[in-house]
Amino acid sequence: MRIFVTGHTGFKGSWLTLLLDELGHEVSGFSLNPELDSHYDLSSIGSLVAQDFRADIRDKKALINALDKTKPDFIFHLAAQPFVKEGYRKPEYTYEVNVNGTLNVLHAAETTPNVKGVLVITTDKVYANWDENKEPFSESAPLGYGDPYSTSKAMADLLSQSWQKNSSRLSIGIARAGNVIGGGDFGADRLIPDMVRNTKSSTETLIRYPKAVRPWQHVLDCLYGYVLQMNYILDGHRDIFNFGPDFGQYFQVEKVANEFLKQLGQGSWKLDTEPHLREAHFLTLDSRKAARELSWVNRYNFEKSLQVTANWYLDYLEGNDLKISSRSQIKEYLSK
Repeated sequence: MRIFVTGHTGFKGSWLTLLLDELGHEVSGFSLNPELDSHYDLSSIGSLVAQDFRADIRDKKALINALDKTKPDFIFHLAAQPFVKEGYRKPEYTYEVNVNGTLNVLHAAETTPNVKGVLVITTDKVYANWDENKEPFSESAPLGYGDPYSTSKAMADLLSQSWQKNSSRLSIGIARAGNVIGGGDFGADRLIPDMVRNTKSSTETLIRYPKAVRPWQHVLDCLYGYVLQMNYILDGHRDIFNFGPDFGQYFQVEKVANEFLKQLGQGSWKLDTEPHLREAHFLTLDSRKAARELSWVNRYNFEKSLQVTANWYLDYLEGNDLKISSRSQIKEYLSK
């Protein structure tokens, strides 16, 4: 099957491209150039891409042209401005990319006859989490506003729901995932990438909120859920699914940091005492709907997720062939 991935040069997008290729699909991508030290480049993901388009998701003409050339059956929309702190620094840009970019994808898909379905990737941060009542969010929980990034993704989610209700031709789904971890993430202001960078430079990592709780999950568990939802969408279903860790697999930032550095065998962290912009202290997802309707399960628990992640970064720190590392991790995951 021909599949089109927006944001294919990013962390999740590059792993999704690798997973789809291993499953036998033809993948084309539309994205900005990868960041320095990206998983996309380090693992030679570009060699797997049938057609590779480098453009801004806000450029609707370029997007329509790419879809016309590739004629995909399905679209995964991951292209986004994905950072909370960047949203504070560049709110207008964040809204343009995350909201208008999603609108461009839905419009372009609607006008491309070959496209049968679209999966729009939003985030766990779309939920109204003002009182932080420490209950996992289900898909029926109300969406809310917050920082510019979270608000922009909630707007993109609502936009997709509206299009989903009014499109007579396209099957559209929405996926909301939590804090994914895995080898090859070098994003700024993210826990594990920061620890890897600081370990490499022999400096301590500063952690803002060590007691904060997030829905930590290995990237391949999340992405395999997306693949199952793709099949569900192509069967004509239009729905929303959470993809997060199992019940009870909710851990504080400091536990993640301690366990990861233990697996890595090096590095350290300390509390960042500087004032910071507000972030939610407790955020978890209820993913039972995906288990029930998609037969989706997490194949990796918390410990295994950190072990597999640390193994990839050890290969990176030791200068090993990361193309081999990434492909062997995909094969191991699919063999389970």
